[in-house]
Amino acid sequence: MVEAAHFARTFHKPKQTMNSVSVFAPASVANVAVGFDILGFALDRPGDEIVARFSDKPGLRITRITGDGGKLSMDTQKNTASFSAYKLLEHLGENEWGIDMEIHKKMPFGSGLGSSAASAVGGVMAVNELLGGRLSKREILHFAVLGEQLADGAYHADNVAPSLFGGIVLIRSNRDLDVHNIPVPDGLYASVLYPEVEVLTRDARAILKKEVPLSATIEQCGNLAGFMVGLYNSDFGLLSRSLHDVIIEPQRAQLIPHFYATKAAALNAGALGCSISGAGPSIFALSSSRAIAENVGIAMEKIYLEENINCQLFVSPINQQGAIRL
Repeated sequence: MVEAAHFARTFHKPKQTMNSVSVFAPASVANVAVGFDILGFALDRPGDEIVARFSDKPGLRITRITGDGGKLSMDTQKNTASFSAYKLLEHLGENEWGIDMEIHKKMPFGSGLGSSAASAVGGVMAVNELLGGRLSKREILHFAVLGEQLADGAYHADNVAPSLFGGIVLIRSNRDLDVHNIPVPDGLYASVLYPEVEVLTRDARAILKKEVPLSATIEQCGNLAGFMVGLYNSDFGLLSRSLHDVIIEPQRAQLIPHFYATKAAALNAGALGCSISGAGPSIFALSSSRAIAENVGIAMEKIYLEENINCQLFVSPINQQGAIRL
């Protein structure tokens, strides 16, 4: 057991700090059609809830996981939530503290909605808050990315950053974690459909060609730039003209059954644009109002229901808060 005197000497616990902290970390949409590995935005739901509390037993432990169907490891070095927290504790030199962690998965696995990223964000933020919020969100971003890297082997923040910060995030450089929030126009809503089909991230990565034609690169750069200007100017017409992925989507669409029929249904229902969320199989659409987004979601959902494929629909504004302490 940690001695009280030692506790006071190494960590001055603020009066408002509790012995238990709960954090909600939201799902996210990565790539956003025109920003492969460099754009992402957060949703209001779904997401993960992580609980961290002090324990008399030294070391970081996972004591409970719910909602995972027994798929996740209880080993702190193999779970994104605990690993990100462990790296934070290592950085702070506080590995002697006894901390128990509970992980409550409230979003689907392998959905293209940043499930592992949400857990990584929730884990590191919960422990940081438990220790009195020593570091800012920007300062814990690196540790959350390390947790996400454990899951997919890549050091990139297109899911982690929006889950942590909220909003629409541009990652100018993943290597340097040079991330920036972009203005979100009033009324912008997302319709996200998760068809319960399997698309492995490694397959979605492996299918991509290593070389891109110059003409496609120029077109995609124009679309990315147009999308950014559209966000800054709240220009929905420009957003709609820009939300076209000419590089990644044509290669990955074959992995998602009925993708093009779903995209057509979304656009016919009034969506500004529609594409693949992350590596898929989730499909997102952006709309200029909640009413349109709800109609778009219904139209997308209908495609899969008619094919007797189970699916989950989420209609959400762009979540501007990101991860929050509950």
